[in-house]
Amino acid sequence: MRRALVGIPEDDLRALDQLSSIQHVSRAELIRQAVSQYLAKFKPVENADQAFGIWKERRDDGLAVEARLRSEW
Repeated sequence: MRRALVGIPEDDLRALDQLSSIQHVSRAELIRQAVSQYLAKFKPVENADQAFGIWKERRDDGLAVEARLRSEW
């Protein structure tokens, strides 16, 4: 595991310290968990670029399709 030096505001450090004592884990572990959750949330969708232009061969009017789908609600 590599280390990274980051600056964290004092108020956030105090909040992390309180949470770490409640959860009985280290401050570093809380930060690792937070980074992992953040990266998972913004992970690029695999093969997303292949979806671009997926309807290019269709002759349907996009607005008409949208209206039809919304009418089902």
